[in-house]
Amino acid sequence: MTDDPFTLAGRVVLREGRDGPVRGGNPWIFSQAIARTEPSGLAAGTAVTVTDAKGSVIGGGHYHTSTTIAVRMLEWSDAPDLKSALERRFKSAIALRHRLLPNTSTAETNCYRLVNGDGDGLSGIVIDRYADVYVIQLLSAGAERLRGWVVEQIESSCAPRAILERSQGAVRRQEQLEDHVARLTGDDIGEIVASERGLKFAVDLERGQKTGAFLDQRENRARFGDLAKGLRVLDACCYAGGFALAALAGGASRVVAVDTSARALEFARRNLELNDFATRDIELVRADAGRYLGETQERFDLVVLDPPPLARSRADASRAGHLYTELNAKAVSVLAPGAMLMTFSCSVHFRGEDFVRAVRIAQGKAGRRLRMIARLGAGADHPVLLGHVEGEYLTGVLLVDLE
Repeated sequence: MTDDPFTLAGRVVLREGRDGPVRGGNPWIFSQAIARTEPSGLAAGTAVTVTDAKGSVIGGGHYHTSTTIAVRMLEWSDAPDLKSALERRFKSAIALRHRLLPNTSTAETNCYRLVNGDGDGLSGIVIDRYADVYVIQLLSAGAERLRGWVVEQIESSCAPRAILERSQGAVRRQEQLEDHVARLTGDDIGEIVASERGLKFAVDLERGQKTGAFLDQRENRARFGDLAKGLRVLDACCYAGGFALAALAGGASRVVAVDTSARALEFARRNLELNDFATRDIELVRADAGRYLGETQERFDLVVLDPPPLARSRADASRAGHLYTELNAKAVSVLAPGAMLMTFSCSVHFRGEDFVRAVRIAQGKAGRRLRMIARLGAGADHPVLLGHVEGEYLTGVLLVDLE
């Protein structure tokens, strides 16, 4: 394998009739679709040309020898030039965020996803901005080889105070990569306080979820806050209190925020202080959300349920369906007459209609009838390729009780 991560050092030939999905825009080519590689025994992360069974070039991407996702496409072209394609995609990703989030140049919102992997044509690369600190995740063997290039792109385009890497989790393990957590540029960072629609929050860069916070819920938090005026609100699985903060800013009369993590609740308390909400009517409860929902006698006018992934593999999907049904049935049971429920699944293996079906069963178990107001998903800074349904990991619905 050449040291140049952009040089096409091999060829992947697809089986007869297996080129349809990739030609349709799916960036993932699964191992079963591959007839052979040339030469055989390509190293993980090698840049390759991809052809159909007749030898026609489809494009280029990164190859892995022993993962289910054998090729991650980076360009669709009969003469792929990966370096030019990636440079073009990075500039396009920045320009798109400026179009979609025009207030990012001000202090009102200075945290968002700059690069969303496959959704920006940069498979395996995630970059999040928190004020003037940028956090990257390199999730594939091919992306691992692009670390230096990614840092160069951020430094030349974004003027960061520091760049951190938090490359961790199941995808890297599947790619046979060890976790890599490090400060890549800049001095000691200290506490990072970012802003989202004028609300301040401390970012847990050391042990926080994802790269430090759930940036994908920004637009849903804003909608939740708009609904909260004068209402009794429950934020189940609150993490650092993002939905609770939005509800307080929206004028909620009372907020209860529940999470099992003491560390998450400490960040929630810090966020309340940062926004001068510490004296407002909010109760932080350390408890399992399902147990709290099953035991509380309180009724709420607005509830959000955003649990961690309950299906981390395809094998978990059936069990996850049962868990989502039971948890949502409990959430429906704490709704006051006419109340609203915003509920989510962030499980890539249990999404879309499967999740909606689970919630539909849940309302029956709770003996209620709900109306759907909207389907919800990740924010606009988390684009998904139209041909890549696997990228739609976040499914949500906004429901209102039929009195």
